[in-house]
Amino acid sequence: MKARSTQVNANRNKYTPEWLDYLLAFRLSRTSRLVVVLVVYSLGLVASFFLSYQLRFDFNVPAGEMSSSLVHALWIIPTKLSLLLMIGQFTGLLSYFSIPDLRRLILALGVTCAMVCFVWLVSAGYAAPPRSIIVGDFLLSILFLSGFRLVFRMVRERFFSSHFLWNPHVLRVGIVGAGYAGATLARELSVKRHLGLRPVVFFDDDPEKEGTRVHDIPVIGAPECLLQNQEKLNLQKVIIALPSASGKRIRGIVTTLQEAGIKFETVPTLDQLATGKVKVTQLRPVEIEDLLGRAPVKLETENIRNILQGQTVMVTGAGGSIGGELCRQIASFHPHRLLLVEQSEVQMFQIEQEMISLGYSGLILPLIADVLDYPRMDAVFKEHRPGVVFHAAAHKHVPMMERHPGEAVKNNTLGTAQIAELALEYEVRRFVLISTDKAINPTNVMGATKRLAEIFLQSLAASEPSRTRFMAVRFGNVLGSSGSVIPTFNKQIAAGGPVTVTHPDVTRFFMTIPEAVGLVLQSAAQGQGGEIFVLDMGNPIKIVDLARQLIELSGWEPGTDIEIQFTGLRPGEKLYEELSHEGEDCVPTNHPKIFRFVSRSQTLKTVQERIRELTRNLHDPNSDTIKLLLKKAVPEYVPCLSASAEPAPDSTPTPTPSFNTEIAGQR
Repeated sequence: MKARSTQVNANRNKYTPEWLDYLLAFRLSRTSRLVVVLVVYSLGLVASFFLSYQLRFDFNVPAGEMSSSLVHALWIIPTKLSLLLMIGQFTGLLSYFSIPDLRRLILALGVTCAMVCFVWLVSAGYAAPPRSIIVGDFLLSILFLSGFRLVFRMVRERFFSSHFLWNPHVLRVGIVGAGYAGATLARELSVKRHLGLRPVVFFDDDPEKEGTRVHDIPVIGAPECLLQNQEKLNLQKVIIALPSASGKRIRGIVTTLQEAGIKFETVPTLDQLATGKVKVTQLRPVEIEDLLGRAPVKLETENIRNILQGQTVMVTGAGGSIGGELCRQIASFHPHRLLLVEQSEVQMFQIEQEMISLGYSGLILPLIADVLDYPRMDAVFKEHRPGVVFHAAAHKHVPMMERHPGEAVKNNTLGTAQIAELALEYEVRRFVLISTDKAINPTNVMGATKRLAEIFLQSLAASEPSRTRFMAVRFGNVLGSSGSVIPTFNKQIAAGGPVTVTHPDVTRFFMTIPEAVGLVLQSAAQGQGGEIFVLDMGNPIKIVDLARQLIELSGWEPGTDIEIQFTGLRPGEKLYEELSHEGEDCVPTNHPKIFRFVSRSQTLKTVQERIRELTRNLHDPNSDTIKLLLKKAVPEYVPCLSASAEPAPDSTPTPTPSFNTEIAGQR
């Protein structure tokens, strides 16, 4: 008793009355609980039995019937209790009562009812009550016992849980969005009280919902009304339950909540909820993707399924951000086999484990391989005969490739050329190069090497009729990819700043990874060969605005808590990205977010000569040499050279029997 009193005092707080503290600390032993349940069940069965008599005789039971009812009760009620004991009604936890428990309770009472009916039949009504009383007693017994269990469960959950109404650790939350997601969230939070969140109010932009109630929770108006009612509502957190809202609306709501000084979270995205693998109660912080949210892209999935279903599909660079998402989306279209080609063991392990966790263990085939290793890739093509190839393996970091132009040429250009010629040799149906908007009028090595890869594919497609359809897909920055600006900013904010931005006016296009990959698959389904597809990337975003929003989402004030420093444009970096080359004609496609650019291709022989020339100078210690050779191969390229740079050497290539053999040998 002393220990219990100590526990009560330890759990006391100013929000709970003393009597409730003692009730919370009170616990029955197993034997005591059995006795209590037996007594309560017995009282309920006695009440239902005699109430059935009262109802049968309109609350005026004759004396003879009353005396016989006492005799009948002496064997009927113990029979019910015995059957209830047999099915475990006395040993189960009272706090849990669900459909299976109700089913077992009805079974026990139903068996008793059948036994009483049998006794009535064989005794011609002498040893059992009338039939109307038997049926009435059966129904009232179910009502009394199930009602007792439900009431007990509700009382325990609401008042005797560690997360009951007066618990100071339970947060008062408001929900933005009184639609399906918001209503589902409110219901789940009400049931799952262990989450410690109690919804008390809804906000919604729809004026027709104002003044209504959802799950007995009032809808008081748009989120902006919070600014005038914060003290009255006393909210400790707000949950944004608008999984399909536009980025502009989410930004407005976030701004309001930041002005009110309230913590906020959001529900998973619509795509995540649609899979059924995440629940609406799996809350997460509002991320920059939510603020920059673009309208959901509608894909013509039947066209994509036609080119992927039943095919052996290869994805190079499968461990990267784009390659990994390609694997996830392609697998959903049920290919015959999905080949994951990746050079990095660490990245391969991560994507392999993720695909296995998604249920695709029997579909994928991880292949550790370097796209520059010609014998290895030749063996892969020969053994597996892929029908579709998505080539995502590449070096993509602009400043790093400026310092290592030879490596950029090797991976981005020579690797693409090698895989493309293998695709041609083994009659791959579709070859899709993942390109970049930095290939448009490039000012850096990364963009120039990607542009040269595009030129090679176009010349290969135009050189001779073949079964293989070659195409490239360009898009801008993807949110959250490895090494991109957002993870870099997040690390700088976590370290206390400063956040570094190259220039106050620098802008970039951004897409989400799933959106970009979905449109890549749509482009692959449309391609006829030789096209360069460009995805609609929306409006450009100022990087400095992106930095400010990330700082604010982290709970800090830009310029006060976290500084923003401008470091100057890096070599090869543009202020803004362009959409097309001069001389490229934009042709519409069947999808409103995909454009096709058509330009006159160079001859395959000329492109191969330029690539051979680059190959022979890959390891030149003077990076300007490679940049000037890239300039010869990609005339629109404007390289960033040192002051001592000289014109590129004009060497005549020696004829060789195989283009792939020569570039492989030079490496």
